[in-house]
Amino acid sequence: MTDPDTIRSIIGIIGNVISFGLFLSPVPTFIKIWKQKAVEQFSPIPYLATLLNCMLWVFYGLPIVHPNSILVVTINSTGLILEGIYLTIFFLYSPCKLRIKVLMYLAAEIAFVAAVVAVVLTTAHTHDLRSLIVGILCVIFGTCMYASPLAVMKLVIQTRSVKYMPFTLSLAGFLNGVCWTTYALIRFDIFITIPNGLGALFGLIQLVLYAIYFRATPQDQPAGEVELPSKTLEV
Repeated sequence: MTDPDTIRSIIGIIGNVISFGLFLSPVPTFIKIWKQKAVEQFSPIPYLATLLNCMLWVFYGLPIVHPNSILVVTINSTGLILEGIYLTIFFLYSPCKLRIKVLMYLAAEIAFVAAVVAVVLTTAHTHDLRSLIVGILCVIFGTCMYASPLAVMKLVIQTRSVKYMPFTLSLAGFLNGVCWTTYALIRFDIFITIPNGLGALFGLIQLVLYAIYFRATPQDQPAGEVELPSKTLEV
């Protein structure tokens, strides 16, 4: 009989691969920014939000907070690096005022995470308490990120078109949510289960909407630029 921990590790590795693909989804946007040497109307908020989410999940997965969560650390560390690259490109091609805003947001995020780390390590002296504090924060920010496609789903219903909701991104989001929810349920972890369970639900709704409105979408419509936060881990 296969050991549950082995199954969990295999599912976690698959989740890492899917999440990595989702982290790469903004690449076309940044290629466009790099070629045009301008950020145009793109917003840095999705990438700043993802960066914060990744930092919190990396801290959550460390052995000093929540042991046996190395796969949570690996994928979110990767996300941290990629979001840092995206924000660097965004900063380079932004006007001065926007650069200042990006730096202010970034400084606030780093200060917030530093405060969380300091408070948790100095006041919480057990893994359970540390996991509880950091886990609640991860659930809050992770749920907000997984809810981000709601605006696009509303647009699909209003326009009766899936132009701005690519099928592959919706499918990957759904599989990512299912994968990490399964991972969390094998060795029950409510903090990973909640945001990823919601991610799977929202992904399923997107796929249903795609099935409903795909035929109503004019076939000559060009694919739209979809600016959504990269899914973190997602976790």
